[in-house]
Amino acid sequence: MRIGEIAALVGVTPRAVRHYHRLGLLPEPARLPNGYREYGIRDAVLLARVRRLTELGLGLDEVRDVLADDAGRELVEVLEELDDDLARQEAVIRARRARLSGLLAEARGGRLTAEGPVSPELAALLAGVGELPDSPMAVKDREILALLDTVVPAEERARLMGLMHEVSGSAAEVYGLLDALADAPVDDPRVEEAARALAGVLPDGIGRFELPAEGSGGLADVFFADLAPAQSAAVRRGLELVAERFEGVSEGGEGHGGE
Repeated sequence: MRIGEIAALVGVTPRAVRHYHRLGLLPEPARLPNGYREYGIRDAVLLARVRRLTELGLGLDEVRDVLADDAGRELVEVLEELDDDLARQEAVIRARRARLSGLLAEARGGRLTAEGPVSPELAALLAGVGELPDSPMAVKDREILALLDTVVPAEERARLMGLMHEVSGSAAEVYGLLDALADAPVDDPRVEEAARALAGVLPDGIGRFELPAEGSGGLADVFFADLAPAQSAAVRRGLELVAERFEGVSEGGEGHGGE
């Protein structure tokens, strides 16, 4: 058989056969006087085995290891590893489908937010905040929460979202105060007013999250860079007040909104 004939017989392309030769998966067959390769039944059986193994999901390096062990012991080991890997993939897919099912239910009920798809924790938090279409600060807040929802580890995210639930009912007033600072100078007295209002609704547990210094890079800089100078000053001052209050609670006192 010529290369085109063996490729058609096994159901692969001549290009694949040449590739297997280059990788050492198939030995080079004898050549006819005219230089053409001449394949026999053994070559076809070996090529068919390569195809079956690749269809099972083995990489070509793994296929080479299997073919190198004529007794088949390596095949059993590799297939067991493949079975374990497929089982892990099935578990991941089941978890993703379970989450998708919840998102579909929310979407069909008209309850999926514009930031979605998001975690169940953030979806519940945003539902508690409610609609604030006239608040630019609320929009920024939702955007940063959606980003945190993606980049923060699951355990830390759940704790953060749990703390933020304590804020949702009082968010509208604070957003209004911060929105009013969009064009204000940093020394505007309303900065302190907004900071104290923000600190008043934030739970003590937020104080555990260290406030990054300006210019330290990362997500905090992205958030603060998107705020007007007076808004940034108010938010930083509010977080400082919560941190101070948290330190007092940690030393044995009782503070606002404890966990």
